[in-house]
Amino acid sequence: MSDPVVEVPLLTGELPGCGGTLKASPEDFEVEELPAYMPSGEGEHLFLWVEKVGRNTRDVARELARALGIDEREVGFAGLKDKRARTRQFFSVPRARVAPSAQLAGEGWKVLSAAAHTNKLKTGHLRGNRFRIRLLETGPEALARAQAIAAALEQRGLPNAFGPQRFGREGANPTHGHDLVLRAKTRETDRARRDRFLRRLYVSAYQALLFNRVLAERIRDGLFGQAIDGDLMKKTETGGLFHSHEPEVDGPRVGRFEISPTGPIFGHRMMQAEGEALRREQRVLEAQGLSLESFAWLKGDAEGSRRALRLPIRVEVTEIPAGLELCFALPKGSFATTVLREVMKAEASVPGELDEG
Repeated sequence: MSDPVVEVPLLTGELPGCGGTLKASPEDFEVEELPAYMPSGEGEHLFLWVEKVGRNTRDVARELARALGIDEREVGFAGLKDKRARTRQFFSVPRARVAPSAQLAGEGWKVLSAAAHTNKLKTGHLRGNRFRIRLLETGPEALARAQAIAAALEQRGLPNAFGPQRFGREGANPTHGHDLVLRAKTRETDRARRDRFLRRLYVSAYQALLFNRVLAERIRDGLFGQAIDGDLMKKTETGGLFHSHEPEVDGPRVGRFEISPTGPIFGHRMMQAEGEALRREQRVLEAQGLSLESFAWLKGDAEGSRRALRLPIRVEVTEIPAGLELCFALPKGSFATTVLREVMKAEASVPGELDEG
């Protein structure tokens, strides 16, 4: 299979990039979680706002559990953050287990603040992440080039492509996912049938590849920022979905980022587009020799969903002595590498869990 990321065209391909390199140093990457909600100040759980450097999320959860004498499963967090970054995120613990005088801290992490809330923090309870990334050894006119690209992205939107981390080392996971959907018998599909985590990993990588192909065709055909008949639109503010059959009415709303066309995360229970939008999606799936029912045997591991094709984005660019600093926010499930590809005009590698918002 072709590279799932490279095949998504750059939206700002006519603008030269700033170049540069990404260093694997925590000081060059900063990620701050954007919570889905703030703690209310009342309740049986305590939300801890933690800053960590050189430690991953599970490390901190394990040490919190040990310090409080609780099972690690009682520690909640919304998402994983890589250790190769300076990160800030919420953890939740049972309030009754934290003494008023408790000083919770460990090697590479500390609690910045704490507040009570009614429920435990669970996976997915976040809006996204705010990134601060330093690009070093940038090329000539780097500031002007990066600012021009940032302005273009703010006007055009950001392609919501899946980044390389979704596809695994050497990009092999989509192939294993394709084999699984087809019920092909290979060493990896045999392993995945016995291991649900592996099965979901491979299938989601394949779904992501097909989404990227739908997105790529939309960009190549000049339809990225437009509405077409039958688009299943997502409302930016509420997340609600509706079918568009009046492109001349909904097109301006797309332009204002009030709504976005969605693309398919193919699965047997996926809500489908209609009209021309449906025909475009079906061509991608049929080229694989598949239909939505092909995913049915995987049951809950391949139900399918919709994902926005286009995101509003604002990238702040600052010149620093060694290069440039980029600051931007992304919703959960979106990838920092998508921004960096546009700005740098190079295939950027962002440390694993750091990349996916």
